[in-house]
Amino acid sequence: MTTPQSQAFSAVEAPSGKHAGTENFPVGSLLLPKRVRPHVARFYAFARAIDDIGDAPGLSPDEKLARLDGFEAAITGRDTATPGYDKAHALRESLRETGVPARHCVDLIAAFKQDAVKGRYADWADLMGYCRLSAAPVGRYLIDLHGGSRIGYGPSDALCHALQVINHLQDCQDDYRTLDRVYLPQDWMAAAGARVDDLDGAAATPALRRVLDRCLDGTRALLAEARALPGGVIDRRLGLESAVILDIAETLVRTLARADPLAGPVKLSKAQAAGCALRGVARGLFGR
Repeated sequence: MTTPQSQAFSAVEAPSGKHAGTENFPVGSLLLPKRVRPHVARFYAFARAIDDIGDAPGLSPDEKLARLDGFEAAITGRDTATPGYDKAHALRESLRETGVPARHCVDLIAAFKQDAVKGRYADWADLMGYCRLSAAPVGRYLIDLHGGSRIGYGPSDALCHALQVINHLQDCQDDYRTLDRVYLPQDWMAAAGARVDDLDGAAATPALRRVLDRCLDGTRALLAEARALPGGVIDRRLGLESAVILDIAETLVRTLARADPLAGPVKLSKAQAAGCALRGVARGLFGR
């Protein structure tokens, strides 16, 4: 039976089928304090909803922007009742309860608005500007939710930027084919002699491989900065979680260095993910 509420939901959201279990990193894992997990779940549900709108191939840019405007009005409290924005209304209440500012959510919305109208990135700095909106707010939200960091947001931003680039490399072909979106720096593409339509091939060309490797070099530099994060956050359990995520990122970089994301999915196996968890916890506990 279709209800007015379900009609409103379908008129606003554009579910992709992605969920916490499909992410590279743990979402609200048991490493986090029990008291924060419901809030993390609300944040993830909100972020998944707006990301899906930004990536929905069947929506026009104007329609994406209109729906994202609605989410922004709901999360900031300008709209507190419109059906279809339930995930924003729920997160707004969570933010009120926890004292975490809404600006992290507003930045995420800005990133997905950018996705609606921009499909190319001129250089690495341009890409990092996107990551500051699309990825860094996630880490900043978690830091604020857990009581802050002794070293500021910098290492968290670096880790989140690295995770975003890794995701772009994993999905580079699909992003191009389904959304005509290329997150590889265009100046690096030109310098390597790579073409955008190389992304449609069955395997990476030597030129495209050079671009992928250059992106991996940039990601390694970000991860070097991120290594201060586990020991810098105030909450010990968030430190353990960040150490696990850092190990996942480093493992994915090593995997992408020897695998071709155009030839097949580049993902961690369950055994690799378990190894990352064990090494990350050890790093978090013993500083190794």
